[in-house]
Amino acid sequence: QVQLVESGGGLVQAGGSLRLSCAASARISNAMGWYRQAPGKQRELIASISSGGYTTTYANSVKGRFTISRDNAKNMVYLQMNSLKPEDTAVYYCNTNPWRADYWGQGTQVTVSS
Repeated sequence: QVQLVESGGGLVQAGGSLRLSCAASARISNAMGWYRQAPGKQRELIASISSGGYTTTYANSVKGRFTISRDNAKNMVYLQMNSLKPEDTAVYYCNTNPWRADYWGQGTQVTVSS
């Protein structure tokens, strides 16, 4: 069974940047996505990347600020987050797109202060 481990979260001021990493225990040939869940809200897909890394899509809320990438040789997926806003505060997860229930990890907390 594949395990996904997210890292790179933290506390940052509005306007700052963070880079999240997702390490997979084995190669995943599927499209991958970054998801986030804010307190009291449903988990949402915010960025997706195709299996080869050539096609990316973003939710309107992060478009132009976040960049998803992957390194298939290292079984890694990344999320570069710039111009962070307080409304980006959430737990961030990676998973395939569409997601698999058995792939959810612990996530990484991102907190953006105003």
